[in-house]
Amino acid sequence: MAFTMVCRKWSLLLGLLVAFTSSFSLALTDLRDVTAINSLYVSLGFPALTRWVPFGGDPCGEEWQGISCVFSNVTAIKLNALNLGGMLNENLGNLESIIEIDLSDNHIGGSIPSLLPPTLRNLSLSRNQFTGTIPDTLSTLTQLEDLSFHNNLLTGEIPDAFQQLRSLVHLDLAGNNLTGQLPPSLGNLSSLDELHLQNNKLTGTLDVLQDLPLQYLNVEDNLFSGPIPEKLFSIPTFRKDGNPFNTTPILSPSPPPAIPPSSSTPPFAESPQKQANWPFSSNNSPPEKSSNFFTTRKVIGIAVLGAAIIVFLGICCICYKRRKSEEDVEADVAGAYKGHMVQPDNKSSIERSDQEQKVLRESTFKSSDRHGLDNGGLATRPNPRRDYEVDPKRMAAYSIPNPDRKNEMPGANVNSSLVQPPPPPSGKVLSKNQSAKCQSSCSTRVFTIATLQQHTNSFAEENFVGEGTLGSVYKAELPDGNLLAVKKLNSTASRQLSDEDFLQLVSTMSKIQHVNIVAVLGYCNERSQRLLIFEYFENGTLYDALHVDGEIHEKLSWNVRIRLALGSARALQHLHEVCQPPIMHMNFKSSNIMLDDKLGAHVSDCGLAPLRSSGPASEVSGRLLIAHGYAAPEFELGTYTCKSDVYSFGVVMLELLTGRKSYDRSRSRGEQSLVRWAIPQLHDIDSLSRMVDPSLNGAYPAKALSRFADIISRCVQASVLFFWLCYF
Repeated sequence: MAFTMVCRKWSLLLGLLVAFTSSFSLALTDLRDVTAINSLYVSLGFPALTRWVPFGGDPCGEEWQGISCVFSNVTAIKLNALNLGGMLNENLGNLESIIEIDLSDNHIGGSIPSLLPPTLRNLSLSRNQFTGTIPDTLSTLTQLEDLSFHNNLLTGEIPDAFQQLRSLVHLDLAGNNLTGQLPPSLGNLSSLDELHLQNNKLTGTLDVLQDLPLQYLNVEDNLFSGPIPEKLFSIPTFRKDGNPFNTTPILSPSPPPAIPPSSSTPPFAESPQKQANWPFSSNNSPPEKSSNFFTTRKVIGIAVLGAAIIVFLGICCICYKRRKSEEDVEADVAGAYKGHMVQPDNKSSIERSDQEQKVLRESTFKSSDRHGLDNGGLATRPNPRRDYEVDPKRMAAYSIPNPDRKNEMPGANVNSSLVQPPPPPSGKVLSKNQSAKCQSSCSTRVFTIATLQQHTNSFAEENFVGEGTLGSVYKAELPDGNLLAVKKLNSTASRQLSDEDFLQLVSTMSKIQHVNIVAVLGYCNERSQRLLIFEYFENGTLYDALHVDGEIHEKLSWNVRIRLALGSARALQHLHEVCQPPIMHMNFKSSNIMLDDKLGAHVSDCGLAPLRSSGPASEVSGRLLIAHGYAAPEFELGTYTCKSDVYSFGVVMLELLTGRKSYDRSRSRGEQSLVRWAIPQLHDIDSLSRMVDPSLNGAYPAKALSRFADIISRCVQASVLFFWLCYF
């Protein structure tokens, strides 16, 4: 519990970081944000908004109406109740740092854009004139907390796109023309507190809502039917009027009425017509005893027959659901294997070992985020994160290059042609345990040693990228020209996991879905070799940009460094706050921050903490101290928490500020440890100015520099008191 509370308070540290205002920047809004805001202004019909222009301008520096910024990035658009018209366009998706959009109480029409910024936490388009359907791309908004579309003209069904939205607290879709049943993914909204669905045309039952932690539920004036789940009556505020719910209890058959002994009319006689059709006339009535016996036997027979039919239908429903579940699982597996055929030998079919068959059976993993990372622990991606597919353009994991590194991959005398898993047999291919592992949505590809050898030239020296505490990394080039980074776990790391544990680790890592986190795309578990497959980033790591590659170093302006700090902070926040349970990185450093083509930050090695946390705490501390060149204060107590990741984040910020390495043996003894050297100078304005990376040439605002240093100080202070100040 304490661990979870500490990790969740990380968001307040991020809030401290984003508390900078645009006045501390260089009055130069990110060009992509400027373009997106210009496009929004045009699509809204050039409304009378202060300082807004259709071309160019500086929304952050000039404080455009309704625009909030952090440094050079737009983080909020609040234009509610301004009588706006027009419509929205897809360019909103280009706002890479926006957290809140509030356009409620206007007259905006058209459809809701399918491309929305994945960083959104609050989206309010209520009381407008939006038409069309709700886009299923909502599944990508894994950080969303408040979503409000009420009182519009939306039609169609609610999309099954809530698998990864585990942070969603408030959902309001009331007052539209929505139809159909509630999607199953609504049941994954584990944080949902308030749900408004009233005044629509929704049908079906409310069963999918019964396990949600709701405090308010309004489903009035719809077409819901069936019995109301008992659990819903425990919701403090539950409004359900205006629906044809079935609240009538099922009654057992009533006994037949007694036949008067003196009556010559048949039982149940109601009219002369019905009496005429009765098989016994008054002149030919059977004895009283025989008539009574016949009637009783008939009623018993009908009751028995009815009970048998009910039991039969119940058994059919159970069998159908079970069969449907099995078909879904088989379809998922078949989908994962689709298009990956092994070309058989002309003389005989390929025979696989038991180990290979096990790998093939367990080769499909699906994620719920993310949040996640359910996010079952890790998020995202999409179900959710039940989730969206893993983005094959975001992945990598490599460390500081070591030119003296020798090839450790033993050559294998195997066919170098591409070998892929065959389609599954038509029968059942998954056990119950394996089926449980496959109840998520994004697949992770299985590679063979032969495939990886082919694409790395047998792990040749020229393809060696770097080496970390868990293994070495090689570059692989696919036939289509795409590059991958192949992380080969060393024997020490591999020995810690059984085959099942390794597959579970891959499954867990695949659930981490965030724009600033590198996603795992594949793995290999063959002949005692364990490898993880990621995308290759040609711009390398932040460590390379700061300390090795002079060309990229020149591109690291003050605004770029701020953006890198924000991206890294969001990645850690996702691990600590969105993932359930919270995830510690345990190896956060500049060499694990990858740079894309736009110099955006992508944190790698997320989810590998189990491989670092084995053994005594002192050994873990030692390994991390060697890897980082520094250690968080609580290492002395033999513990590692989310605060330790915060400490590491502070060290990375120091590297961004000074351009120095976290630990540099080439410097004098007093300057080798960056933290020890920097802490005494962080609150002295003259010393602070001298600390700044000379390559910036003074191109930074003094106030922003002071705030930046203050956040660093709060992160790296050795005192526990200062660590807690990081969160308050």
